[in-house]
Amino acid sequence: MTHAQLVQTAVAWLRAYRCGVVLSEQACLSGEMPDAIGWKRPYHSVLVECKISRADFLADRDKPFRRKQQLGLGCERFYLAPATMLGCEELPAGWGLLECHNRKIKMLRPSAKNLRTATGFRYEMNLLLASLRRVEIRIEPRNLTEFLKWKNRLAEYNQGVLPEGIVPPEEEPNYFLEAESSM
Repeated sequence: MTHAQLVQTAVAWLRAYRCGVVLSEQACLSGEMPDAIGWKRPYHSVLVECKISRADFLADRDKPFRRKQQLGLGCERFYLAPATMLGCEELPAGWGLLECHNRKIKMLRPSAKNLRTATGFRYEMNLLLASLRRVEIRIEPRNLTEFLKWKNRLAEYNQGVLPEGIVPPEEEPNYFLEAESSM
């Protein structure tokens, strides 16, 4: 399995783990470029670092945001590796371990859920805003706000009726705006 395939497996796992927003291999201000990161609930982030070799895993320990855990992204943090490559005893404190068995992921150890600091949160905001800016550049000449209102234009085009299967914006569920206690 290649690193790219492992990243795609991580993205699929994050979606199955109920992350509504998932990004892969996007850089942020701290220098960290998570292989995959997702957000569930209003602001709970889950980081997955994919390692296809022991050398890659060992080199990861020397990165500034690994040496100083408070700089890292993710309320939850996982390593994803091929089966039997890593042992739980090798992981940094609080990190979880996911193993890939024929493209299926097995959680060997769950992550702590409170690993992200205020600094990590700011870096995540930077990552999200930079990603939104990249989207905005790609959809020019429209801006992001206009792009997000495409359903309004679609309804106008169809004399006020949305096509079958399209939900009006006011009826769309937005789990990121729900209170934490209701999750």
